[in-house]
Amino acid sequence: MQSRVAIPALMVFLLLSLFHSDALAYREYFTPEQRAQLEKIQTILVEVIALTDKGSAPPETLAGTVAQRLSGVGYAPVLDPATPHDVVVRVKCEQRKTWEGTTATGGDADLPDAPSRLWKGPACQLTYVLSGMKIKWQKEVRTEFEDAVAAAQAAQAADPGSYAMTKLQEALEKYEFPLLLAAEWGHSERLLKLLDSPEMSQSGKLKIMSLLGEMQADEAFPKLKEALKDRDLAKQALAAIGNLGRDGIPLLVEMMNTSPQLEIQAAAAKSLGQIGGIAGDASVVLPLLAKLQDPKTDWTVLTEVAWSLGKIPDKRSIEPLYDLDRKLQAIRDPENLTLKKLKEAVFWSIKQCDTWDQYS
Repeated sequence: MQSRVAIPALMVFLLLSLFHSDALAYREYFTPEQRAQLEKIQTILVEVIALTDKGSAPPETLAGTVAQRLSGVGYAPVLDPATPHDVVVRVKCEQRKTWEGTTATGGDADLPDAPSRLWKGPACQLTYVLSGMKIKWQKEVRTEFEDAVAAAQAAQAADPGSYAMTKLQEALEKYEFPLLLAAEWGHSERLLKLLDSPEMSQSGKLKIMSLLGEMQADEAFPKLKEALKDRDLAKQALAAIGNLGRDGIPLLVEMMNTSPQLEIQAAAAKSLGQIGGIAGDASVVLPLLAKLQDPKTDWTVLTEVAWSLGKIPDKRSIEPLYDLDRKLQAIRDPENLTLKKLKEAVFWSIKQCDTWDQYS
């Protein structure tokens, strides 16, 4: 009985651990020597092959696009293998993708840019090689269409293979693979500089903040705090701060309690739960409980507060959660989706906290 009821709290820990290890993968599967190599990466050899139904296609345009994107974030790409380089980035673009397996972590349904075993249409698979060894990092970009022949006919393009390569080039022009590589290699300083760049798009800045959070780049805290002034960036900045650690708690509590925007209050509450769950810091419980018991707290914010309390199983949360649950159950409004989500969050968190209290 004990092991069965203790599962929910254990699952919280395992889920957070999985997220944590995936986000910090580049730190875990490299040797100290490889990490030292990664830190020094500047010159990148770009190798591209293009394959259509008619055979090999000229890769120069695709290679030029990849090189341009890498140079846009400050790397020095080269196309001649004889040129000294620190790492090799390989891109294989195909009209009909050949299945090569999923990445070592996650699955093919994990992320939109993870390799898909189901996709048979045009795709580019990106990998890199460090000191002759292919690293367990693999991304994939795909066209919006799976049948290149039908898509070319609809667009009145003469050659399906060329049409597929053109569309894959357009996908590579938009895909933020240079930022993903910078994060993979631990180049937080480079990402921080890009965050300040006036040429960086809003979507790029959002991606950078997300990556800095996943990397647990504590040095990013001042920049993330500054980003809170930008309404379009604030929510992602809060999410990133939630991955950094205890130093962000006072700021998150302040944003949860004083922001005039409900979505910012909710994001701050969610990040407090993230910090508490990952760092095992119970100091976030009391501010979350105060927000939970405040009658003026909006239901959307309450939902995130409740979820967060469940990530930090603490006996102090049990009675307040039960009290809120009784009040919510007295409200009969089956069409209210916000209420339904709040009830689900409270119910789940009660199970986590009550089980933790009895069996931890």
